[in-house]
Amino acid sequence: MDQTIKKTNKPPYGVLAVLIIGAFIAFLNNTLLNIALPSIMNDLKIDPSTGQWLITGFMLVNGILIPLSAYLIQKFSVRQLFLAAMLLFTLGTVLAGFAHAFPLLLTGRMIQASGSAIMMPLLMNVMLTSFPVEKRGVAMGVFGLVLMFAPAIGPTLSGWIIEHYDWRMLFHFVTPIAIIVVLLGFFLLKDKKDKVYLRLDFLSVVLSSVGFGGILYGFSSAGKDGWDSPQVYGTLAVGLISLVTFILRQLRQERPLLNFRIYKYPMFALSSAISMVVTMAMFSGMLLLPIYVQNIRGISPMDAGLMLLPGAILMAIMMPVTGKLFDKFGGRALAIIGLAITVITSYLFSKLTLETTYTHLIILYTVRMFGMSMVNMPVTTNGLNQLPARFYPHGTAMNNTMSQVSGAIGTALLVTVMTTRAKTHATELIEAAKKVVPNPSVKITEAMQLKMQHDIQMKAMLEGINDAFFVTVFIAGLALVLALFIKRAKQAEDPGEVKPSAQKVKAKLAEN
Repeated sequence: MDQTIKKTNKPPYGVLAVLIIGAFIAFLNNTLLNIALPSIMNDLKIDPSTGQWLITGFMLVNGILIPLSAYLIQKFSVRQLFLAAMLLFTLGTVLAGFAHAFPLLLTGRMIQASGSAIMMPLLMNVMLTSFPVEKRGVAMGVFGLVLMFAPAIGPTLSGWIIEHYDWRMLFHFVTPIAIIVVLLGFFLLKDKKDKVYLRLDFLSVVLSSVGFGGILYGFSSAGKDGWDSPQVYGTLAVGLISLVTFILRQLRQERPLLNFRIYKYPMFALSSAISMVVTMAMFSGMLLLPIYVQNIRGISPMDAGLMLLPGAILMAIMMPVTGKLFDKFGGRALAIIGLAITVITSYLFSKLTLETTYTHLIILYTVRMFGMSMVNMPVTTNGLNQLPARFYPHGTAMNNTMSQVSGAIGTALLVTVMTTRAKTHATELIEAAKKVVPNPSVKITEAMQLKMQHDIQMKAMLEGINDAFFVTVFIAGLALVLALFIKRAKQAEDPGEVKPSAQKVKAKLAEN
């Protein structure tokens, strides 16, 4: 196997199996942590604004390193990249499993992220080069089914482990599996690559890191410091300027780190925009719901995980189904139906109360996941189908970069909305409580004051969560409007192949 694993009559199922197992472990690790976040915050004595860095920090490292994936896929073999990625992921898992302080835990998560960053682009590139366009929908659907099994079992498994063991067991559980995957890759992956002379533009790496990192740090800090803080708008400004400089530099380079020229293909550009917006909306349910059910409602981690199980299972089952429907009908109808469901369920989630039933939460979350299962894979596949084959590494790198960055920004934004609005609601509730004239015959004890403060805090956080969900209504609504413009994509001609033929014609005319 040289530059990529080339299309043959029989796709390399053995290679795909090893890669999918590796990606599955990375996905499982993420879903294990969502349910565990409230327990980690309580154990390490950190607030939601700090705790969410375990999610956003992981995505930030992914967002910074994924732009390198197109370069790495062209430079190194599948075997080399897979083994390096899994070894880094395993090292980070071991470190996080023995962490007794938040900085050490965050460091372990970021090392994990440095390994998992290459996994998805590598797997997607092998998938795209292994299956023809007409079979790609079904292939992507089966691939999605395997990977969605991780979110299906992750929350429930996480809840069970947290109820019976310390949260660090989540990492200890993953460690031996990761080691087995490394051994499988070492013995089963045998592909080699001819020496490729590619130069890495380090200035682009720096600009990318400062750009994406600055924007994310600004959004994350707003929840604690406020939007008027120099630390917030200063880092946002530095991040934005660096990102614009990075993009302009990429457009001028012959071999860019992240090829923004692929956005000239309209269906790819549209699919990328929709995927970014949907990812921002999706993380509201994954992050806000565990905080609501565990911190506000007092539901156990095990029951919180079970609540998410039907939705994850349905999403996994729907992956191959939507793959077949995509091959038959295209992505537009699926995306419109799925996003309409997402908008409605997001609005209903913005009406949570202290009495919302457990059954209501299960049904609502399951329907929301059903809607989202009809969006992500069809929209992404439709966009990639328009790209010439040599742009696949750049397309998958761009999609994964924007997905991680938008997910991280979405998470930071929604947590910021939740915390700032919770503070506002708490102030309003305290002022309202002061206006209530106490009965002079009733003596207010210290226990009663503490209970009142706790009730106000819980009510304020509930309203903050509702406000954050309400923001996702508009985010999903934007994606729905964009989905109206989707058309079935056909693979565009490769300008790199047209150019040489034109030169030959000129040479022949010159000879004559």
